[in-house]
Amino acid sequence: MLLLGALAAGMVPGLYAQTAAAPPGPTRIAVVSFQDVVTQTNEFQRNFADLQKKYDPKRQQLKTMGDEIDTLTKQLDAQGATLNDAERATRARTIDEKKKQAQRLADDAQKDFQEEMQQLFNSTATKVGDVLIDYAKQQGYTVVLDGGEQAQQGPFVLYSVSSSDISKAIVDAYNVKSGVPAPVALPAAPAPHPATKPPGVQ
Repeated sequence: MLLLGALAAGMVPGLYAQTAAAPPGPTRIAVVSFQDVVTQTNEFQRNFADLQKKYDPKRQQLKTMGDEIDTLTKQLDAQGATLNDAERATRARTIDEKKKQAQRLADDAQKDFQEEMQQLFNSTATKVGDVLIDYAKQQGYTVVLDGGEQAQQGPFVLYSVSSSDISKAIVDAYNVKSGVPAPVALPAAPAPHPATKPPGVQ
């Protein structure tokens, strides 16, 4: 699932749908990487760090299970020639059952993590969208286009100059409005992946 990209693509058209009377003067077009703006806000970074911490026990559990499976597999490989057929089959079946159990746990954790990440992104994106619109009106922009990579199936930019990118300004404006201070150490914002998994889940 192209998680953040898909979510951003779903949110952005709604922002562009809001129109207002054009301010006097020439048309002013701004470019914003909406997904990046959302994930770079202090609020999202803080909540994403909390989400990672929430799934740390699950990650550790999966690591422990993986280590156990590796140990049993190595033991079977090393001792296989000295075991009778029944014992070898029993050990192999135990390993297979543990692998299936770990896979079920990983799948459940991945599903839960994706759902919470979606809620986190949507919640922040809605509020960032309001700030973006207010900022665009105040600055006299008549059009704001999403120039991020995630907007390939939506609005996109054919040409722009760096001075028209208001992404950093929106992040700063939102952080001021939210009142959330910058984390001491910002965790890396998640990049879009076909399947976003909790840390440690293979």
